[in-house]
Amino acid sequence: MAKKRDRIVNTQPFISDGASVASSRKRSKVPKTHQQQEKLIDAGISSKIMKEALAQQKEIADEENAEKNPSLAVFSTAAAITAEEEKRVLEEEQEEDNIDDIDEFDGKFDDDTYQEDINEEDEKLFESFFVKDAPRQRTLADIIIKKIKDNDADLAEEERPDPKMDSKITQLYKGVAKIMSEYTIGKMPKAFVLITKMERWEDVLYLTEPEKWSPNAMYQATRIFAHHLKDSQIQRFYNFVLLPRVREDIRKHKRLHFALYQALKKSLYKPSAFNKGILFPLCKSGTCNLREAVILGSILEKCSIPMLHSCVALLNLAEMEYCGTTSYFIKTLLEKKYCMPYRVLDALVAHFMRFVDEIRVMPVIWHQSLLTFVQRYKYELLKEDKEHFQTLLKRQKHHLVTPEILRELQGSRNRGEKADDPMLANSSSVSTINNPIKEDRFDIPEVPMEED
Repeated sequence: MAKKRDRIVNTQPFISDGASVASSRKRSKVPKTHQQQEKLIDAGISSKIMKEALAQQKEIADEENAEKNPSLAVFSTAAAITAEEEKRVLEEEQEEDNIDDIDEFDGKFDDDTYQEDINEEDEKLFESFFVKDAPRQRTLADIIIKKIKDNDADLAEEERPDPKMDSKITQLYKGVAKIMSEYTIGKMPKAFVLITKMERWEDVLYLTEPEKWSPNAMYQATRIFAHHLKDSQIQRFYNFVLLPRVREDIRKHKRLHFALYQALKKSLYKPSAFNKGILFPLCKSGTCNLREAVILGSILEKCSIPMLHSCVALLNLAEMEYCGTTSYFIKTLLEKKYCMPYRVLDALVAHFMRFVDEIRVMPVIWHQSLLTFVQRYKYELLKEDKEHFQTLLKRQKHHLVTPEILRELQGSRNRGEKADDPMLANSSSVSTINNPIKEDRFDIPEVPMEED
């Protein structure tokens, strides 16, 4: 029995080794990429994208109506914290120590700037697509001042009136404004963090004079607000505080301060608010220049964006009025290679076909965005869409890009058609070549011996 047990024990390593070898061989097997098929997006996610897009459009329309009728937006009598907000703030404070910065930034800034090389000729070409007599972008100060003057005609002559609130609060946050204008590094004032808990947080934020904040303070404020505020609130901060400051810095210095660049990256912590507060207003302004598009596009390229929000962004960009640099954002989002629903693809086809009768010379980035779209989604285009694109390319030509687009269109199948893979068609010949050679172990040739 002992010998038998030893034999059983000794066979265990052999069995385990054989199993490990088999598993390693199984893992090391190279998958047949030509047999893999891309999974199409299901109808449920497609409906979610459309619902999200419609909800964002409704929120934007409601905000515009509220701004046109300032009498509907009445100031509350005192700053108060509701029970729901107190509970939310308590939970957020408990999680605050465990939240990591999305870009793993340590909070230390250098006197560095972010800059992209811009071709002056391309920049002038984009200016031809600017909206003439575009209104100046509004800031938080413009909105608060207008509300104050609409409610109190006696203060109409003052350039920067203060909202009606407790004098101690006004004095406190005017002191915070001085700290924020000189901030470089370290902890933020506790009074500033408390702004996120207040019902009239916009009025209190206005007292801190955001237009005078240092770039480092703007980054820290974005980091705090992106974590504590709701999407609808942080969207207004992005639109009326962060975006005007970024555009002003680019306009003055022809580059973007590194801290402001990090603030833009941090704003993607809430992608829905980023789209509605930064990306869409910038494109709708009609004055987004090439330098701004390149800087913001580099952030979209480097950061990870959920597929749902990317599809919503592409759907909105395709339907809004074209401003030249819109193609830069479309190309950047297309290069992320998401599996998008047909509704988004059809909207992009309609977007490009809008330029079939365009007289102006289209910028190179427009041709590149069309090439990226065709390269990535050529198998999901209808036959009619490809015919329309060929008509479009007869009128909008680029000596380098257009031939590549035509080549991609001609050598691709249409939506709904099955792939004719030559590797699969010749599977019989492939299997013959790959079959191992069968040998007869008894058919051994005679070997002459030395004696012979």
